[in-house]
Amino acid sequence: MFQTIVLALDGSEGSKRAIPFAVELARRDNAKIVIAHVEERTADRTSAPIHADEPEIQAEIRSEADNVAAEGIETSVRMASVMLGGPARAIEEIADEAEADLIVVGTRGHAPVPGLLLGSVTQRLLHIADCPVLAVPRGAEPAD
Repeated sequence: MFQTIVLALDGSEGSKRAIPFAVELARRDNAKIVIAHVEERTADRTSAPIHADEPEIQAEIRSEADNVAAEGIETSVRMASVMLGGPARAIEEIADEAEADLIVVGTRGHAPVPGLLLGSVTQRLLHIADCPVLAVPRGAEPAD
């Protein structure tokens, strides 16, 4: 069913919850995974990232990609950089370029208001993506 799955990771626990779902689907369908990470910057692409630990986040994401690839799944990493507030559009562009059949993303899962529960990036992806978006909530576990 799926040939290319974009897995959006930002280093948060919410995004990490999405990894086993993307891996299970990729394994089931013999699909490849494109891990997408968007670095947000305060003013322009030459300014500092909004997360001081951005280099560590990127290293962790590359490590996650190595772990997924070690499971026999074709895996690549696409990094993008945007000004504050634009990660969803960048993820959607990565998915379009990769001709993705699915975007897998985690939710924040720690607030009662729906927009905060999903997270603004996840919520925006649900509205702009040209392919289905699997939003993985807190407490979800992939089927064995």
